[in-house]
Amino acid sequence: MRHSEPTMPTTPIPPFRAWLLAARPKTLPAAVGPVLVGAALAYSDGRFAAGPALAALVGALLLQVGSNLANDYFDFFRGADLADRLGPTRVTAAGLISPAGMRAGMGVVFGLTALIGLYLIRMGGWPILAVGAASIVAALAYTGGPFPFGYHGLGDLFVFLFFGLVAVCGTYYVQALTVTPAVLLAAVAPGLLITAILVVNNLRDIDTDRRANKRTLAVILGRRATLLEYRALLAGGYFVPLLLWLGAGRAVWVLLPWVTIPLAWRLQQTLAQAIDGPTFNATLAGAARLSLLFSLLLAIGLLL
Repeated sequence: MRHSEPTMPTTPIPPFRAWLLAARPKTLPAAVGPVLVGAALAYSDGRFAAGPALAALVGALLLQVGSNLANDYFDFFRGADLADRLGPTRVTAAGLISPAGMRAGMGVVFGLTALIGLYLIRMGGWPILAVGAASIVAALAYTGGPFPFGYHGLGDLFVFLFFGLVAVCGTYYVQALTVTPAVLLAAVAPGLLITAILVVNNLRDIDTDRRANKRTLAVILGRRATLLEYRALLAGGYFVPLLLWLGAGRAVWVLLPWVTIPLAWRLQQTLAQAIDGPTFNATLAGAARLSLLFSLLLAIGLLL
């Protein structure tokens, strides 16, 4: 691995603040939304169980934080966090947390994730063991390991799979011990909108990623095609509630997420014109809020 020495911050910040930066709380809606949808599906099917649903939520949040710490750590060693990146401060590259400290933090977070997983395995059996192990490996392998898929254009696919299909279906499964076609269909929507968050992130970092030889899908496709990808992901996400209503026999209330279409429209317009870090970062936060609001409204529609 190649890396430069950490750039020491000009103004020291408290350790708690540094770890909060590393955890990237603005990304956490991506973990919450799919669990809400999975829990709502279980409730609407008469199979809701509060304990497993809550454990699935805590496990999803820990996986998101662990993935963020791993990305911060491995991107530093691969030289991807350059001084001119447009995104928020990366704490390892900035010298706010040492590499050894970041390794320890990753160990704590993934250890807690495994503890939550033990309870979920008790409730759901060996399929949850397989899913949980795969989720931790994917969180580490996004930027770490011999073939980091985030560096080879596969990040979008894995985010869709794990933050959409796995998160929604896994939440439903630990309560119902089965997965129905309607659950699988519903899982597509949050998966697409959360992948759209990654697209904004990768479009913002496209120049620095290219120089660091981090071949995200945005680097491979270029700016224009990446914008088209973003719009296609949003369009696909908003099409799913229509299929749930017309094809899966759910009540018309599943169309509630459509009230967020004006927000989605404004975000894609802003993204198309973004050229500076603050605009990209505001759009990234907006995309995260959109995914959470969409999932919350879809969950409410499923309950109604």
